[in-house]
Amino acid sequence: MMVNTFYDKVRQDDLIGPIFNERIQDWGPHLEKMYRFWNAVLFQQPGYFGAPFAPHATMPIAAEHFERWVKLFKANIEEHFTGDVAEEALWRAGKMADLFRSKKEYLDKSNMENLF
Repeated sequence: MMVNTFYDKVRQDDLIGPIFNERIQDWGPHLEKMYRFWNAVLFQQPGYFGAPFAPHATMPIAAEHFERWVKLFKANIEEHFTGDVAEEALWRAGKMADLFRSKKEYLDKSNMENLF
């Protein structure tokens, strides 16, 4: 439920929705991957394989997109969940967004420097 309700918000959002909707043509496989990802992150369940930052590296996203992602994630958790796992999900989502934003800014800056 967490993944489905969150990505429903993402798809409808005016800032990040168009970016995700353009990238993800078939939401079924993406949602399945996100189920495995969050089960691994929150419950240490095996099944997720991959490098979660890689698909985001080439997306046209910046700090405001990460801020919106966190805002939607937080709203989703607060609407549907309480307790320790909900708090852990919020903490981990915030840390991931910070890390991804930092990596993306570094890549974008490095690419700009290579132009000159």
